[in-house]
Amino acid sequence: MPTRADVAAMIDHTLLKPEATAADVAELVAEARELGCFAVCVSPSMLPVAAGGPVIATVAGFPSGKHHSLVKGAEARLAVEQGAAEVDMVIDVGAARAGDYNTVLADILTVREAIAGQALLKVIIESAALSDDAIVEVCRTAEQAGADFVKTSTGFHPAGGATVPAVRLMAETVGGRLGVKASGGIATAEQAAALIDAGATRLGLSRSRAVLDGFPE
Repeated sequence: MPTRADVAAMIDHTLLKPEATAADVAELVAEARELGCFAVCVSPSMLPVAAGGPVIATVAGFPSGKHHSLVKGAEARLAVEQGAAEVDMVIDVGAARAGDYNTVLADILTVREAIAGQALLKVIIESAALSDDAIVEVCRTAEQAGADFVKTSTGFHPAGGATVPAVRLMAETVGGRLGVKASGGIATAEQAAALIDAGATRLGLSRSRAVLDGFPE
C-alpha cells in the first residue's frame, strides 16, 4: 500500500459545492497545505486564490457539460488568467452517448486552444454514464485533442462516480500517455488504494483527511 505522503501528493483537494464561501475556500487551502495535497480544486468564480503551496485547479462547463464549447473555452481562459494552473472540463456527455465523437473532439479542442498550453487540461468523461466502448472512444478522443488527463466524474452525476473497472479501462486506453484522475464518491483509504492500483494517477477528493488517515506514514 502506498504511504500517506505518496497519496497526498496525488490529491486534488476539492470544494465545488455551490454554497461554498470564500472562508470555506480559505479553509480548504489551509487543510491542503497541512495534508500535503498536490492541488486544490475550486469553482472558477472563487478565483483568484492564494494557495501558497498547492497548485490551483478549477473546472469548466461544470457540472453538466452542456455549455457551448466557446463558453467553456472562455471560462477556462479567464480562470487561467486568474491563476488556475489546471482546468478540469466536462465533455458533452450526451454527444458521447450518441457516438458523436467529432463533437466531443471539437469541444475539447476549443478548450485546449483557449488556454493555449498555459494550463494542464483534464477531461471529465462521466464514466458511470457511458458504456465501456464509449469510455474507450472518449479517452482516445481526449488524447487526440491534446488533453493531459482523463477524469472519471464530476461527482454530481446521479449515475455515480469513480469505479475500479472504469479507471482500469481508462488507464489501459491511454497507456500512460495521459494521466488518469479518479473522482466522485471516494470516501475511504480502501477505495483510494483500489483506484490507484487500477491505474489512477490523481485523486479528486473532498474528504481528503479521512482518506489519508487510512494510509500508513
